[in-house]
Amino acid sequence: MEPEQTILTESLEHPWGMDWLPDGTLLVTERPGRVRLIRGGTLEPTPVSGVPAVLATGQGGLLDVSVHPQFSENQWVYFTYAHGSSGANQTRIARARFDGDTLSDWTVIFDVNRTKQGGQHFGSRITWLPDSTMLISIGDGGNPPLQLEGELIRHQAQKLDSHLGKVIRLNDDGSVPTDNPFVDTPGAAPALWSYGHRNIQGLMVDPVTGEVWATEHGSRGGDELNRVAPGENYGWPVVTHSREYTGGEISSLRSQPGMIDPLVVWTPAIAPSGLLIYQGDRFPQWQGDLFAGGLVSRDIRHIELDDSGAVINQTPIPIGQRVRDIRQGPDGLIYVLTDEPNGRLIRLEPS
Repeated sequence: MEPEQTILTESLEHPWGMDWLPDGTLLVTERPGRVRLIRGGTLEPTPVSGVPAVLATGQGGLLDVSVHPQFSENQWVYFTYAHGSSGANQTRIARARFDGDTLSDWTVIFDVNRTKQGGQHFGSRITWLPDSTMLISIGDGGNPPLQLEGELIRHQAQKLDSHLGKVIRLNDDGSVPTDNPFVDTPGAAPALWSYGHRNIQGLMVDPVTGEVWATEHGSRGGDELNRVAPGENYGWPVVTHSREYTGGEISSLRSQPGMIDPLVVWTPAIAPSGLLIYQGDRFPQWQGDLFAGGLVSRDIRHIELDDSGAVINQTPIPIGQRVRDIRQGPDGLIYVLTDEPNGRLIRLEPS
């Protein structure tokens, strides 16, 4: 079934993330550093005030936005963004209170513990576990020839003392949960939850099963869909289906004991960004299915699973623009952001 597509706005500049307030207002980030409001399907003309300057270069800028699960009590909204200079930057996580018009009490709650050069691989998706702790994806820092500590920066993904190339888990104030998998590992960064990732830009907890799913950019080919579990190693760059952008192998290994194999590999690359596990009632036949946005493929991949969680079918839903994020709205419909100079918010509805 091909859903109907309704364009709600095409006046967003490189939108990156979105989330809803309890009253149905949609918050959207624009990578240059703005937060926009969409109320009743209409984009408000004036950006939200209270956002500090971000490093808007390359893939960096103001990235994901996530509303606290108990927003009605505490008014907290969370943001990830690139901070610093082109010569020394990192992914930063902050929270601020939102009163419906203005952000206040902007507080940095976490900084990635390595600074890097350039504008690549910030990661940056936020999702919430049932216990109201947050998972945030952090990219590996970038492609060759970029180096850190005397070797290619991508090797940080295997180093347990570095946040680069990881999923981290935090309490809502930025502190580290005492039951994180590496808190008792000597030398490990206690915020780590999983490692061996290149650049995750799709991350979601299934609200029904509690399972964590992620889509991860490869380089040339080798994009991945993974089910992410605490303490596990997902292989990058030791094990990969990717190849160098310049040609040639990154690694001869596609699988290795002690490392988790992807459930789906996309070659050629779709450049996955945004991930939804649909659990609404407007598309009842899609409950439990996954929807992965594609920047290069300019579509959404509808992924069907069997009862064991194995992938049994993939169907593209053409969008015609770079798909950056995909979410289920409070109305049970599916919303899509496209990463363009005149980016769109598109609503998918039953045909």
